[in-house]
Amino acid sequence: MSGQRGKRLYHVFIQALVVMSVIFLVSCTTSTGGTSSPPTVGNITEFALPTSGAPEAITAGPDGNLWFTEKASNRIGQITPQGKITEFPLPTANGFPEGITAGPDGNLWFTEVAGRIGRITPQGQITEFALPTADRFPEEIVSGPDGNLWFTENSSSQIGRITPQGTITEFPLMSTPSLADGLAKGPDGALWFTDSATGNIGRVMPGGNATEFPLVTSDRIPEGIAVGSDGNLWFTENSNNQIGKITPQGKITEFSIPTQKCGAMEITSGPGKALWFTEFSGNKIGRITTGGAVTEFTVPTPNGSPKGITAGPGNTIWFTEVAANKIGRLTPGA
Repeated sequence: MSGQRGKRLYHVFIQALVVMSVIFLVSCTTSTGGTSSPPTVGNITEFALPTSGAPEAITAGPDGNLWFTEKASNRIGQITPQGKITEFPLPTANGFPEGITAGPDGNLWFTEVAGRIGRITPQGQITEFALPTADRFPEEIVSGPDGNLWFTENSSSQIGRITPQGTITEFPLMSTPSLADGLAKGPDGALWFTDSATGNIGRVMPGGNATEFPLVTSDRIPEGIAVGSDGNLWFTENSNNQIGKITPQGKITEFSIPTQKCGAMEITSGPGKALWFTEFSGNKIGRITTGGAVTEFTVPTPNGSPKGITAGPGNTIWFTEVAANKIGRLTPGA
């Protein structure tokens, strides 16, 4: 299966599969989420959502809490470091919220696959901004070096920018067709992205000029991307059990993940000056040092499908479990 076809199948079918999995899991448990005796295995603690939300992306908020998107229930969720969960419904039905990040204005910003960018205050007030063109499928979103928010458009071969006031501009990428996916602010004043259709790693300057670098080996599906403590960009390769590193000059190195067919997804910089990533199919959280050494931590709930990941307060790593309908917290060295 090609990278482009596989990515599109994920977006087409994930809603039905996730909702079916979540309904099954919720029907088999009496937990209602929050801080009520969450199960702990090793140094991972899990918190069940009170509704069937299928959490996707997660980020640390300016209020000291973690914020996440609930793609299946059309909500934005907030979880405290202690595990108390609050949910906020979107004003517009069937938005399918995906990516989320803390903005430069003290709010949280998120994408809606249905074609909008959303803003939510720490108090829960939501504003939505429609993209100027239809069928763009915005996915990841980050704060840029220019004080604006930048986002990937998974179907249009474009990268988008939105000001804190809501003005949207779109910039074409070099490769067409392109499936711009992961997105990160680099150490060089640029935005770096993954392209799961071409297998390239891309760089776009705040003015819109884009450059793309092909991966060393063919048939790769780069997914998440994050800047490391070493000043390089690190990314997951979803199809071949590898983590990649690219310097700001474009030199690429790849490192193997021990678990086969693990489905590496999102990645973040975290405790120990390491990079932390999710293994969607392997049901693990991975850690890779800037020297390339990999350690894996098994998620307690079988087939939880960990996806989004972020560093949290108190030297912790937080992640979403799409199929298990849970938020996980990993404390290294616990």
